[in-house]
Amino acid sequence: MKNIFLGLLNDVKRPGMDQLIKWLTDKSDFMTAPASTKYHGANGGGLLEHSMAVFNNLVKITEIYATDSKRESIVIVALLHDVCKANFYSVSTRNAKNEETGQWEKVPYYSIEDQFPYGHGEKSTLIVREFMKLQVEEMMAIRWHMGAFGSESYADRQALSAAMDKYPLILALQMADLAASYFDKK
Repeated sequence: MKNIFLGLLNDVKRPGMDQLIKWLTDKSDFMTAPASTKYHGANGGGLLEHSMAVFNNLVKITEIYATDSKRESIVIVALLHDVCKANFYSVSTRNAKNEETGQWEKVPYYSIEDQFPYGHGEKSTLIVREFMKLQVEEMMAIRWHMGAFGSESYADRQALSAAMDKYPLILALQMADLAASYFDKK
């Protein structure tokens, strides 16, 4: 899966993509990180698995609805929408009762260690832009990919609605992300 992920990103011919790939593979835990602490992809490598599932779903959705989004944009937004989760989790332990023995044991779990609490979509956009330029549609899709699950204010929800009217890739990415989170994990 890692090779397919990297192959897709290598097909994006933008200045800075090679540095972004190097950061993802050498300076972050993106390939081994979970996608969440207890929901979808709450396992080592879950972030990579989730990103690939979002990509596969986004390809299908953009074909069904005939969006005019370019393949390069689809790759970028699907594979990098959650890049903010790299270097975000740590492994901790907690006590849990072993159902078979009735004994309490220390078990590992993922906890959040947010070094830069900037906001989910905003942080992913910022990280990618440290390495390469994004088109406006790509920035909007990554920024707003949480849709109704974000913690936006009323004014932000109005901005989201206006952005979705202008950039169909936003809704397509939201749908692909939700499908990967709720359907594909089963």
